[in-house]
Amino acid sequence: MKKLNDLEYLKLSKFKAFLYNLRLFFSSIPDWFGKLGLRIWALIKICVFAIRDELTDIGKTFVKGNWAVKLSFLIFGFGNLYYGQIMRGVLFLLFEITFIVYMFVIPEGGWHDLKIAHILQTGKNVGENSGMMVPDPNSKYGAEIWQDGDESTRVLLWALLALIFIVAFIYTWRMQVKQCRICMDITAQGKKIKSGKDDLKSLLDDQFHKMLLAPSLIGILAFTVLPTIFMMLIAFTNFDANHDGFKNLYSWVGFENFSNLGDVGQGGLGAAFGKVLSWNLIWAFFATFSNYFLGMMVAIMINKKGIKLKKFWRTVLVMTIAIPQFVSLLYVSKMFASDGIVGRLLLDWNFIPQSMLDARQWGLWDNPVTAKILLIVINIWIGIPYVMLMATGILMNIPADLYESARIDGASSVQQFTKITLPYMLFVTGPYLLTSFIGNLNNFNVIYLLSGGGPPNSSIGMVGGVEVGHTDLLITLMYKMTADSATSQYYMASVIGILMFLVVSVLSLIVYNIIPSTKNEEDFG
Repeated sequence: MKKLNDLEYLKLSKFKAFLYNLRLFFSSIPDWFGKLGLRIWALIKICVFAIRDELTDIGKTFVKGNWAVKLSFLIFGFGNLYYGQIMRGVLFLLFEITFIVYMFVIPEGGWHDLKIAHILQTGKNVGENSGMMVPDPNSKYGAEIWQDGDESTRVLLWALLALIFIVAFIYTWRMQVKQCRICMDITAQGKKIKSGKDDLKSLLDDQFHKMLLAPSLIGILAFTVLPTIFMMLIAFTNFDANHDGFKNLYSWVGFENFSNLGDVGQGGLGAAFGKVLSWNLIWAFFATFSNYFLGMMVAIMINKKGIKLKKFWRTVLVMTIAIPQFVSLLYVSKMFASDGIVGRLLLDWNFIPQSMLDARQWGLWDNPVTAKILLIVINIWIGIPYVMLMATGILMNIPADLYESARIDGASSVQQFTKITLPYMLFVTGPYLLTSFIGNLNNFNVIYLLSGGGPPNSSIGMVGGVEVGHTDLLITLMYKMTADSATSQYYMASVIGILMFLVVSVLSLIVYNIIPSTKNEEDFG
């Protein structure tokens, strides 16, 4: 597509300029993905070269290092102890001893868990012995007792922790070898090496940020990264109600679960994922931007000069935040049901089309179209107050001189909004829009408490032992697949979770790179 210069663009009418920008956006998508591919390839090359450089440096360190450096390749912290860094040396040595004891000395330690977990070995069980009922040796009447076996979930979790421990061991080994080499070089130059006391002072001074970030980093690893990796591994197993990991160990099935995505017929995972994802994206778009612009409009109207009882109007709107959604959404759901207040009134006033009555879908939640519209409208009711409060604070910080200058120049209220208010709001709230969109992709509460994912979608049928609904999001579909212990299919929910993660990641990267907050950081400095 030919790109217009500034003069040619200014000659366009507003409608043609809009169409030009729209075409420019869509024509830039292939180029954007091409650049993304080049960036990924560049990242791969950087990683390969970094590994090469590290291996080369390790070899040089061993060849040029003295006997203390060479010995530190086997004994953690030996070089630090040799050069007088007692605290570092002791900590490194304790880490190595702990690793060896946990991995190889304890009978059911890390190596045992790795061995019986058979990580990603197709056809192998996660564990060796299932739990079972066995005869009670102390019973005279042939009673049975439960004999514990290997729990697949526990085995997999501890095997994953062992793998993380191994990665930490390799990283620590490399770090202490590098530190020993640095100590040797500093000593050769006749300079003083930092002592343990200097290290402690550094932690409270120039390295203080590391001490503050350490608890947060550990929390992220323990409560975000580890569960995410664990969830991804489940997608490669047959973990379901029939293979619960107790009586029947679940096993590795490789990419078999992902091959089900090719099934686009009725009851197929591919068909369900495609249709649910399309509604998921539509819902997230309308739920995000309807709340955003309407909430902004409400804030502008309340803040407008001459409006009385401003605190009252804000309080009325904030009441929806004060009432727990579990209560308010369930109540609203009952109101619009076929036997609810609103549903009965619509029926009595003959507002229900005959086609819906004939299909016995006269309840607003029983019809796919009305159910989706209701969800978006009710979400506006509960979402506007949040945006209104946020927008109120931002609007108060826009310099009044800008509006005064615009009025002197003859700008209308609409022009003031499009040229001053909206750009400022988009710049400040760009990250909020992104996180709000991601949050609406995973908005479990509104969908499940109002419609429960219904009405049932007969064109899809049963998937993973559950009935897929017209208003189901991917998150509610995952919940349905795991909620019932008799039909649960955790592996399928995990597959959907991985695909959802990929969709959210791609969308986040695209939006993050086009929002004004990141593209024009200096504009509002």
